[in-house]
Amino acid sequence: MEAAFEVDGGGERLLGLVDGHSPEMKIEVRDLTRVSDKGVRILNKLNLDIPKGLIMGVIGPSGSGKSTFLRSLNRLWEPASATVFLDGVDICHLDVLSLRRKVGMLFQLPVLFEGTVADNVRYGPQLKGTKLNDNEVYKLLALSDLDSSFYSKSGGELSVGQAQRVALARTLANEPEVLLLDEPTSALDPISTENIENALVRLKKEQEMTIVIVSHSIKQIQRIADVVCLVVDGEIVEILKPDRLSEAKHPMAQRFLQLSS
Repeated sequence: MEAAFEVDGGGERLLGLVDGHSPEMKIEVRDLTRVSDKGVRILNKLNLDIPKGLIMGVIGPSGSGKSTFLRSLNRLWEPASATVFLDGVDICHLDVLSLRRKVGMLFQLPVLFEGTVADNVRYGPQLKGTKLNDNEVYKLLALSDLDSSFYSKSGGELSVGQAQRVALARTLANEPEVLLLDEPTSALDPISTENIENALVRLKKEQEMTIVIVSHSIKQIQRIADVVCLVVDGEIVEILKPDRLSEAKHPMAQRFLQLSS
């Protein structure tokens, strides 16, 4: 299916058309706002529709609110009621643990639990009374660009990049419907980065997983994203297809893209 996107409401809302029909919306954001304790607006009335089975790239200068936006989608930062919806349901009305299984998140700096790599991968399913067998663990490791030799290693034996990939495997073990990624490949070498990017594209195509990825790498976003959301000073200022980023009209957006290219 070919998706076309257009901008509505001054670049604040994404409208999707798939084969002439509106696609199923996985996440809807309505007037999402966050104000700091000092009265500074971190997020300013964000409005956004994210269709199911799409990779959305989120880019923008440091401090623009990208990570706060990402954390609001699974209540790592608690949004106001009726501002974030998953499959049409206000996420504030959902059990937070169930929500985070459906909307998994991978951070820039991974934190592994005590035990082996296999223990980490099995952690989420085990909480639900399911134990992954060895082959299932190996499959998740392979999907995250790790071979079976990592199965019995401890977190202390791993590099930051390897720990990041274990954290990805652990997140995928919960079979999330949405995957939130905050600079997921910043600690990886180019080959591992390419492998992870390919895995994300496969997850989108084969499992219709919805993926939202924050990255400072414009080239990475152009390689894998279906649509790009540009955030500046807590506001969505542009929504564009990756091959049309050069058409951004907002002055800060133009400057950011020029310096990043």
